[in-house]
Amino acid sequence: MELKVSSNTIVINGNIKSISDFQEIKRSIDNITAEHKHINVNVIDSLSITSSVIGYLNKLILKDNIDLHMTVGNEQLFHLLDDLNLTSTFKAKRG
Repeated sequence: MELKVSSNTIVINGNIKSISDFQEIKRSIDNITAEHKHINVNVIDSLSITSSVIGYLNKLILKDNIDLHMTVGNEQLFHLLDDLNLTSTFKAKRG
C-alpha cells in the first residue's frame, strides 16, 4: 500500500490489509485533521478495507465531527461499504 497526502486529501494505492497499513493511514489522517475539518479519502484500487480502518473513520466522523468524503475506485469495495451501510456515513462515491 502507498499513501500520498496533499493538503486535506489522502490517496491510497494498493490493498489495505495489514496493521501497519492501518497505522500509516491513521498517522496521515491525524496529521491532516490537525489542520482541516474536511478531508477527502481516495481509495484507488483496494479490494477491501480492514475493520480497524473502518472503526477509525467512524470515530472521526461520529466523535470528532470530521467531514469525510470517500472516493472508491474498486466496485467490490464500494459494494462492501454499501452492504455495511457505510456509503452514506463515509459519503462514499464511485470514482
